Amino acid sequence: MDLRLMKLNRPTTYILATLLLVLMMDLAFFSILDDATTMDELAHVPAGYSYISQKDMRLNPEHPPLLKDLAGASAWLGSKITKTPINVPLDVKSWQEDINGQWDFGREFLYRSNNDPDQIVFWSRLPMILIMLILGLYVFKWAREIYGNKAGLMALFLYALSPTFLAHGRLVTTDVGAAAAFFIASYYLVKWLQKSNAKNLIMAGLVLGLALLTKFSLVLLIPYFVLLTIVWVLIKYRGFSEVIRQALKHALLLFLIGVIALALIWPVYLFHTWDYPVDRQQADTEYNLGSYGNRLLADPVIWMSDKPILRPYAQFFLGFLMVIQRAIGGNTTYFLGEISNTSWLNYFPIVFLIKVPLALLAFILITLISLLFIKKRQKSAKNHFAEFALISFLAVYWFTTLRSNLNIGVRHILPTFPVIYILVSGQIARLTTNRAENRDKKITQLFTTVWQLLAVILLLWYAFIPLKIYPHFLTYFNESVGGPTNGYQYVTDSNLDWGQDLKRLTQFVEKNQIKTIHLDYFGGDSPQYRLNDKFQPWWGDRDPNDLPDNGWLAVSATFLQGGRGRAVAGFDFKDGYYKWLDQHEPVKVIGNSIFVYQIE
Repeated sequence: MDLRLMKLNRPTTYILATLLLVLMMDLAFFSILDDATTMDELAHVPAGYSYISQKDMRLNPEHPPLLKDLAGASAWLGSKITKTPINVPLDVKSWQEDINGQWDFGREFLYRSNNDPDQIVFWSRLPMILIMLILGLYVFKWAREIYGNKAGLMALFLYALSPTFLAHGRLVTTDVGAAAAFFIASYYLVKWLQKSNAKNLIMAGLVLGLALLTKFSLVLLIPYFVLLTIVWVLIKYRGFSEVIRQALKHALLLFLIGVIALALIWPVYLFHTWDYPVDRQQADTEYNLGSYGNRLLADPVIWMSDKPILRPYAQFFLGFLMVIQRAIGGNTTYFLGEISNTSWLNYFPIVFLIKVPLALLAFILITLISLLFIKKRQKSAKNHFAEFALISFLAVYWFTTLRSNLNIGVRHILPTFPVIYILVSGQIARLTTNRAENRDKKITQLFTTVWQLLAVILLLWYAFIPLKIYPHFLTYFNESVGGPTNGYQYVTDSNLDWGQDLKRLTQFVEKNQIKTIHLDYFGGDSPQYRLNDKFQPWWGDRDPNDLPDNGWLAVSATFLQGGRGRAVAGFDFKDGYYKWLDQHEPVKVIGNSIFVYQIE
């Protein structure tokens, strides 16, 4: 296959892009059918349905409501289509008395209120798949606009067959939605800078507003937008007075974009506080911000919480401050044999290197080498501005992530993946331009031939990955660490084990006619609901002698490794409580995430 000679006209390009998106949709849709409720879905799905049905946002305020609204609305629509009513347990303690009792309410709503949890979760996930496809469309669109048809298709190819996006794009979480919002908001900001008309300005403002309604970390878009605007003014205009005049003009218009975004936030949060009792909102806000260190930020939010016009913004800024508070506090997790509630500087670089396909890493390496050694025809800075925007986004996001105290999973750097796909695809497309251009760039015929063969091999290798790992996309690790079966030795939590395999464990128990199984489960599903009287609870530091002779024990990888790792110096954590299981080989590992033992 000679990639230099491939000619892709517009209709062919669109047909191939559509086929890639359909393939991604099919892989995502059919792979969710046997997935249990994952950890964050236990909070997000019930919260979203409560927003739609009750107009009350007392649950899960630390995340904006937009994605949960879509999940809740889809669950509501599914109940109407299937004629299966959904009961909301408004008389339980977690709703009536607890402050943000999202986890207990989630269990009550899904598993103890005579609802069908599988149907609710299934319908709730469908809008997430749609968002994933919309992001794919924009990845294709922006790559094609910058680099042409070939790069657009390759960027979409890398996106549509990404095991990481296929893993998280099917679940009711904020991660892929945040990636979509970050990417699309950046796209429209660049469009506005390149063509500053009213339409592009309004679109930039609306999409920024939608981004802020998706995830609070997307507030990072604000300094990023300021940076891009400053750079654009400096490269486009000449003369001190002209630069100053344009800087003031763009600052005013950028402020207007922010006003549009904030204006969009108000009616959305108004809906979510419509039936939220004023005294309850104020009490919840005071409790959640009671320990917040900076009172200059916390006290105004508390003050706003009972003011009719300001209540929506009070709820919005409450969530924002809760996220800052949580980020400072950290999260206890396992990484490379250690347990810590603070961050490791090398966490995200290593997780990235072992969680993305080696074929993609090879393409990244080729891209970097080509940028260093292959000369390109010079263009003006304005013509490279979209590429600068993507590269600066990559730098800003990675810098912020490395400084974060939250090391939860590769999902937190998902917004950078589409940027990588586009930049890589653009450079690969340049390497496969016509023979005359290659001679001008002094690329030898031998190098070109070797590159063509290597590119085909890497593309085929990459395409094979989702077919091989299906449907266990969440547990994907590349060959550098031995693949999915060895991933648990390096990291756990949402990188590998989010509780998605509980239904498959139930199938194993039934197939092997196991009468009783002890289970230490990490996830959002209910062992009691799935296993009924076959389930016996287990916990990490329980005495192994409590197990009966030849008793069955199942342990989620997150808890298993948490009980095998060693606490870092200074972290007060009881560790090593699952070391005794090193003497036993698992009878079965369910979906790479639940280890099943028969202890003699």
